[in-house]
Amino acid sequence: MAQPADRRYYVYVYIDPRNFEEFYYGKGQGSRRLAHLEDATDSDKVRRILDIKKEGLIPIIKTVAAGLTEPEAHLIETTLIWRLGRTLTNKAAGRYASLFRPQNTMHKQLSGYDFQNGIYYFNVGEGADHRIWEDCRSLGYLSAGGGVRWRNQILDIVPGDVLVAYLKGHGFVGVAQVRQAARPYVDVRLKGKLIHELAPTSSGMASHSDDKDLCEYPMLVDWIKSVPRNEAKWKAKFGLYTTQHVKASLDNQAKTLGFIEHEFEVVLGDLIR
Repeated sequence: MAQPADRRYYVYVYIDPRNFEEFYYGKGQGSRRLAHLEDATDSDKVRRILDIKKEGLIPIIKTVAAGLTEPEAHLIETTLIWRLGRTLTNKAAGRYASLFRPQNTMHKQLSGYDFQNGIYYFNVGEGADHRIWEDCRSLGYLSAGGGVRWRNQILDIVPGDVLVAYLKGHGFVGVAQVRQAARPYVDVRLKGKLIHELAPTSSGMASHSDDKDLCEYPMLVDWIKSVPRNEAKWKAKFGLYTTQHVKASLDNQAKTLGFIEHEFEVVLGDLIR
């Protein structure tokens, strides 16, 4: 039976007849699935097809799913490509690739896939009169600001996220869980007061407080473990992760995560959900 015009898409697979290995997935309509047989571009897919033809054979071509809309075909194609990963000759990962777990990460716990909250490196960014580590530690906050470039890096941090605080020139100084997301400076109160009213040494926190692009954006945190700057945790030439960015995911930093867990005697995975 003829399919409606918006459901004429299908997803197909190319199989090597020499070993029955699937090596290419695609989507299309009409005779699209046969087009690769005459493809003359320089690609792994074409080289595989030519090798098969040299043996006097042709690829086995099978339709995997039919009667699809174009978006459905895109999603199925991407799912199949993700499932077989590097065993395929596909170059593009598909329109929905960003929604899928990265390849070769089944041995890891990844934020957004295995749990909702994330574990992040956080650069304290201490200045002469603002973000003073002792004040951050005693009052329970971390902050960024002074421009949209830095502010925007923390706006997606949500309550429950775990932050590993790094103090430049010293090392890692604490592990915290976010209690309240970052807000403009004048909207954040501790015991009914602004930060600089409780900590005069951090008077610079109030700078540009009337400018939403330049002001500080503190977030309130509960410290799981923290230490004074002179007890910061560090090991030279050990490959520990640092960056000049305010925030960065630690998903792929196994060595640094292990170091933090050992030094601060915490199990980071138990803090997230």
